Amino acid sequence: MPNHAEIVAAVCSLIADGEHDAAKAKLVAEYPCAMPATRRKTWPLKQYVRVFARDGYTDRYSGKPLVFPGALRALTLLMGDAFPYHPNWKQGATHPAFWELYPTIDHKVSLARGGADDESNAVTTSMYWNLRKLNGQVDEFIDSELAPICPRWDGLVPWFVQVYDSHPALRDDASIRRWRAALR
Repeated sequence: MPNHAEIVAAVCSLIADGEHDAAKAKLVAEYPCAMPATRRKTWPLKQYVRVFARDGYTDRYSGKPLVFPGALRALTLLMGDAFPYHPNWKQGATHPAFWELYPTIDHKVSLARGGADDESNAVTTSMYWNLRKLNGQVDEFIDSELAPICPRWDGLVPWFVQVYDSHPALRDDASIRRWRAALR
């Protein structure tokens, strides 16, 4: 994993020595600025669910199991204040499980660095790891390949389907209905 502070220090040293061109070449080669972003399209929830299922509801960066988003939202309705959710994910008003266990898509090669906006460049990760990576490259923040898929983990999808079918209040929530429809 590159030490970015050392790269910047070396660039500064080259500038101090009057080697502006060498400094620029080093910076571009070892710590490049993000390229123009690939235009991001809006993915339908079905596509998210397809990637989550492909990755076994596993955070491919940390290797930890993640929970189907509809199941987490169902818990909010069923558990009330014990499992709070805020639409803007305010940390003081949202249960930490949303940051740790809510799956999202991340691009292995970020769009800001020219990566493709398709499933071949997408992995399942938690909101926490997605924010941690930002526009970096996978190899800049994890030391190995993607984590293996958790064996026999289903993201609580069967539980979600069962509880959705047996609790009318869940069917009244538009967000939960969209996640249920995405599973079909």
